[in-house]
Amino acid sequence: MLDHLDARAARQWGREVLAQLGEQRAEIDALNVFPVPDGDTGTNLYLTIESAAAAVEALGEGCGLPEVADAFATGALLGARGNSGVILSQLLRGWAHVLAEQPDGGAGAVREALQRAADEAYRAVSRPVEGTMLTVARAAAQGARDAAGDDLGAVVRAAVEAADDALARTTDQLEALHRAGVVDAGAQGLIVLLESLLGVVTEQRTVRSHRPPPGSRAPRVVAVDGADAGPEYEVMYLLDAPGDDGAWLATLRDTLDRIGESTVVVGGGGLWNVHVHTDDVGAAIEAGVTAGRPHRIRVTRIADQLGRRAASGHEAGHGPNHGGEQAVAVVATAAGSGLAAVLEQAGAVVVPSVPGHRPSTAELLDAVRATHAQAVILLPNDRDALAAAGAAAAAARDEGVHVAVLPTRAAVQGLAALAVHDPHSPLSQNLVRMSAAAAATRHGAVMVAAGEALTSAGWCRPGDALGLIDGDIAVIGTQLPDVAADVVTRMLTGGGELLTVVTGDSEDAARLAEAVVARVRADRLDVEVNVVAGGQPGYPLLLGVE
Repeated sequence: MLDHLDARAARQWGREVLAQLGEQRAEIDALNVFPVPDGDTGTNLYLTIESAAAAVEALGEGCGLPEVADAFATGALLGARGNSGVILSQLLRGWAHVLAEQPDGGAGAVREALQRAADEAYRAVSRPVEGTMLTVARAAAQGARDAAGDDLGAVVRAAVEAADDALARTTDQLEALHRAGVVDAGAQGLIVLLESLLGVVTEQRTVRSHRPPPGSRAPRVVAVDGADAGPEYEVMYLLDAPGDDGAWLATLRDTLDRIGESTVVVGGGGLWNVHVHTDDVGAAIEAGVTAGRPHRIRVTRIADQLGRRAASGHEAGHGPNHGGEQAVAVVATAAGSGLAAVLEQAGAVVVPSVPGHRPSTAELLDAVRATHAQAVILLPNDRDALAAAGAAAAAARDEGVHVAVLPTRAAVQGLAALAVHDPHSPLSQNLVRMSAAAAATRHGAVMVAAGEALTSAGWCRPGDALGLIDGDIAVIGTQLPDVAADVVTRMLTGGGELLTVVTGDSEDAARLAEAVVARVRADRLDVEVNVVAGGQPGYPLLLGVE
């Protein structure tokens, strides 16, 4: 149990929030009915936090809590997406302001940070609406204030419990939520942040409690058309403008309020993020020109976005090209140059993915665009890339491209899936074939332990040889060849006709592969062996059995 937040804990919080939002992104998207039922709140929050986490990673080690908090807030501001993302960035800015003043990170600082975050977020929204993430932020701050003593865990837990109660009430605070039978999507995303903080403070990974809508009703799509549709465009831009409290800020907000709704202006220190829903795009941008220098301008026609979301159905195989005649492209990640070459030869657009630099949503989205296809299958080939792949697919759908994520968790699964890909077959048929091939491929690996730890196979120590099967450590030994042979034997016990061995970038990887292949060919004449020079770091061998 931590008694204060420090830079390490703050970094861990950012990583945990990103992971949790990645897991829950689609669920939060499905809740999204306010202010516009465009089904992208979870995606927008994920992209916002992804930008925040990247800014923290760019700091390097050795920075204190105030610097980490400031980088997290600034990264969120720069990468904020949608109404919810912009508000979230301001919540984080409130945290950063307090932690700069109270770098001890104790219970008192967290109480003040929660309160400052809620206050600044309310001020940033021109017309605050109750039943949203603003309401939940204020409830969390109140819960923290009501917690007695200086126990950090107790303060954060009280904030989470108060926020949970407020979340449940959002359904009855907004008519749109009540009609759909859901809680507010942005508020649910804020709960993820708070629960992740509690997990870091208590040093336990928090398991999210499921919150079904009242009466256990499934979320219903709320139709939006005609006079109820609201403004036609969402306009967002970054704004360089001097000062934090100048008259220009009030003038900008008043101008945007006159021509639109859902106006949010957040930031400080000369950099601001502006968001508004409006029918007059030119006037919205001109207001920014009057106030300062707008850049990274993003204009989205809301009706088009709604239509694409409805057409895609948010699920693989249900998009506009389901059963269509256009070529189906593939984007895949690769952890080594050899793997990348093999995937490229098979027709995939490849995005590098190595430990310490997993592919970002932007990199995957750029690769999808590079295919110039209207239907794309994305192979993450790494469980740590699954969340970014899902967010990239959602963002691509906003651009009219249907991207289906086939959740491959290992390179050998991606190789098996790509082997049966037919670019001229319909998307649905490709998904069936490729999913079956990936699912039929068990994956394993061998590596050398870097430290001491308790694993599912027992204690390991630095230098031990580790064998993994389907992502879990199954074998611990002293010699890599023996461990690798044991892993292969276990994987083949359940059957299999093809063994794929992917060699890493270590000097002895080729010799290790030769030893494993020799044992297999001596014991299992019925098994075909395929060796690929993968070049991946960290894993001398990757193994697949089909």
